[in-house]
Amino acid sequence: MRAKSFLPLLLLFLLSATGCTQQTSGEGGALANEGRPPVAVEVAAATPAEMVESIEVVGTLTPKFQVDVKTEYTGIVTQVYVTEWVRVRRGTPLAKLDSREDEAAVAASQAALMQAQVNRERSDREYERVVKLKGVGLATQQNVDDARTAKDAAEASQAAAQAQLRAVQARLEKLLIRAPMSGVVAERLVNVGDLVENMGSPRPLFRIVDNRLLELTLTVPTAKLAALRVGQPLTFRTEAFPGRTFEGKVKYINPATEEVSRTVKVIAEVPNPKEELKAGLFAEGAIIIGRRTNVLQVPRSALLTWDVVKQEAVVFVVSGEKAGRRTVQTGKAAGTTVEITGGLAGGETVVTAGAFNLQDGDRVRVLPRKGA
Repeated sequence: MRAKSFLPLLLLFLLSATGCTQQTSGEGGALANEGRPPVAVEVAAATPAEMVESIEVVGTLTPKFQVDVKTEYTGIVTQVYVTEWVRVRRGTPLAKLDSREDEAAVAASQAALMQAQVNRERSDREYERVVKLKGVGLATQQNVDDARTAKDAAEASQAAAQAQLRAVQARLEKLLIRAPMSGVVAERLVNVGDLVENMGSPRPLFRIVDNRLLELTLTVPTAKLAALRVGQPLTFRTEAFPGRTFEGKVKYINPATEEVSRTVKVIAEVPNPKEELKAGLFAEGAIIIGRRTNVLQVPRSALLTWDVVKQEAVVFVVSGEKAGRRTVQTGKAAGTTVEITGGLAGGETVVTAGAFNLQDGDRVRVLPRKGA
């Protein structure tokens, strides 16, 4: 009798114990995050602002105008008038070749021209005299024709002598090497006494560079080609000037693409009136392809995960003292920010640093922003 009455009491005790255990376990799950200390995070607000769409590019600066100065004639250098890194204007004398033979040729041509002028004056007088004699019957038409022929021949001889003089004078002038453009002498590759070759020689005498207008040669993926336009602005930076941004404009877009790399070459012009930038500098920048206003954006660092193909990302949204995990829809990226097209409202706060330590529902302690 005692054993039978004891069994119902035992079953009732076990059921009561199981219920208490389940209740305690449920309450512990709900309070699990409450037992964790607050996680230190940095935050930023989702803010509507202007979005600048761009294509990131890299390239090297080169001068738009530069020239290798050569000579048309072979000769010995007798004078060098400039050194490296001096500014010259168009027409400035740079060097001179031995011109003694050419000076003698000019003198001889001048003498020949004077002789031709004398002969022409004599033929002009003879022609006029014969015409007058024919008028009074003392000369025939044959005499007039012969005088006219001699006059024409003298004029032709004078013209030939003048042309010969211009030719030797032009050669003499070209022995004085002048700057073909304004700029800075970047290299001087000649000294007095050097024998220099004519234009066929690969070695220049001087190299002149004008840095006041530079070109930035870039390569852009063909996937971005449809967004490119001549005249689009460009901003870029270079390690030579930390913290500074320079500007330019797209000037040329190559009509043909590179078959191997599937890219297109783009050339941007960069005004450089103070000549701070130098040819050969490496540049990193972006071609601005569009601007939109009132676009909801968050820092790129707020995205815990980001599926670019599906245009979805995961962020932690801070509400009060807690952070909640949330999936949002994304649009385009611009620099350090990303467009949010859904799942987040303007003014909501997202975690930008410390999210890797967070779990959904964790309490947070917001740190002041760096530099704030």
